[in-house]
Amino acid sequence: MKKQIVNYETLLKVTRAISHSKDPEEVVLLTTESIKTVLEVKGCAVFLINRKTEELELAASYGLSDEYLNKGPISALKSIAASLEEGPVAIYDTSDDPRIQYPEAAQKEGISSILSVPIVSAGKVIGALRIYTAEKWEFTLDDVNFVQAMAQMTGMAIEMARQYKGRKDSIEILKTMRDPQFIASRRRTPYEGVPVSFSTKELG
Repeated sequence: MKKQIVNYETLLKVTRAISHSKDPEEVVLLTTESIKTVLEVKGCAVFLINRKTEELELAASYGLSDEYLNKGPISALKSIAASLEEGPVAIYDTSDDPRIQYPEAAQKEGISSILSVPIVSAGKVIGALRIYTAEKWEFTLDDVNFVQAMAQMTGMAIEMARQYKGRKDSIEILKTMRDPQFIASRRRTPYEGVPVSFSTKELG
């Protein structure tokens, strides 16, 4: 029960952030940090689809190393692709699952399980919210529902920002996303290789 109460408090916190902020960066960074803290997992990341390259490009993360985040291009067609087409996908063992694009990198990072949930904006899949655990994790329905709710709020924040900023590309709006752990020291220094453009066409 305590965990459910914390989850509700987190949802309210993010909802307030969306309603009071026109900056999606604040909302998405809050989302990644909140999920990691509430679920007590290793890390959390938000990726957006670059439709020109069909790659998932990092928008924000919390708890993951730069080495892991820069392991190589993430293919939307190879990296847990079903989560972008069919809904949430849980990977119990990253060392023995063909849906993982970089199993060696996951093992080196100490990642055992992954939950990937689609991010939807204006009815279109635009990316994925993923959580990473250090121990093999049997994700419960409550876990999945909570992460889905956070992913929906992330999509809402992106859509609201697009409307506020004249419907510019979501990628352009989010290009300054960075890991909250480095805010104090790096301030507004973004990750290298940030997303540059995408269309909101659904995966075919």
